[in-house]
Amino acid sequence: MNAGFETVRLSLDVPFRIARGTTETTENVVVSIEHDGERGYGAAAPDARYGETTATVEALLPELLEAAEAVGNPHAREAIRDRLSETVRGHPAAKAAVDVALWDLAGKSLGVPVYRLLGCSAESTRPATSFTVGIDRTEAMVERAEEAVAEGYPVVKLKLGTDRDVEIVEAVRRAVPEATIRVDANEAWTPTEAVNMCRDLEAFGVEFVEQPVAASDADGLRYVYERSPLPIAADESCRTAADVPAIADRCDIANLKLMKTGGLTPAVELIHAARAHGLDVMCGCMVETNASIAAAAHLLPLLDYADLDGSLLLGSDPYEGVPVSEGRFDLGAVDRGTGAEPK
Repeated sequence: MNAGFETVRLSLDVPFRIARGTTETTENVVVSIEHDGERGYGAAAPDARYGETTATVEALLPELLEAAEAVGNPHAREAIRDRLSETVRGHPAAKAAVDVALWDLAGKSLGVPVYRLLGCSAESTRPATSFTVGIDRTEAMVERAEEAVAEGYPVVKLKLGTDRDVEIVEAVRRAVPEATIRVDANEAWTPTEAVNMCRDLEAFGVEFVEQPVAASDADGLRYVYERSPLPIAADESCRTAADVPAIADRCDIANLKLMKTGGLTPAVELIHAARAHGLDVMCGCMVETNASIAAAAHLLPLLDYADLDGSLLLGSDPYEGVPVSEGRFDLGAVDRGTGAEPK
């Protein structure tokens, strides 16, 4: 195998604010792996919340790619996963870039889309992705939600963690009464605040509440789960399959991200673990190019919920991905690999 990588700096369509801070640009490290005339693509979207930066990804990728090349077979995903784990502990975004590129390469070399390699069908029922509205002035969030619904997105996710959270949700619900609304606090509330907020938000038909309390507060998450009238999704509290048993009695939904699990291979493990513990499953994302979002879309037949709008938040994306219409990814349009290709 012949591999390389490049870092791309991407501007967001509008500044994106969550409870932890505001983002106007993002950097992805795109990996390409060539084997027998085919080339697969993947990308890392590192997040300092999980101890990764562009610099750490760039520093580790030569070793990780060398480890993958030592296995020599892009179809030997378990062996490669083990070799990557032996090479470095943690750093899931860097590993995800390699793992995703290998899945893309494997699908292309066999002439089949990745969802087929996962045992899925393009005709399977697939959840629509939400469109995320970052924290802003209430009027600006309402306008952004209205635009998303007008463009055909049936699900709006609102980032919360302000002193006017109920006001925001109430205003958005009035503006888009037909939309499904989810909220994400990104660890911003105390357990007591979270329970009170869930009770207030129930009146506005909120579908579920994502990560209401700090990931480090396991008892707080259980406190909220046991008292909330709304379903609770665990995001920052759930990184890999190994975390699932600890959250199984503290939430209703496990939210995976390729950048947290380390790629598609461990993401599938998390899905199976969550199902075994009676949890629903959602796949989310960071702000990512289609070089990685396209891969996550192939998990849709295995999911209950999706939040795969990372590339939709970019001003422009240098990679093509799986076509999206009214919030739904058209997996049937992908004939091989993940569908990610440079524009």
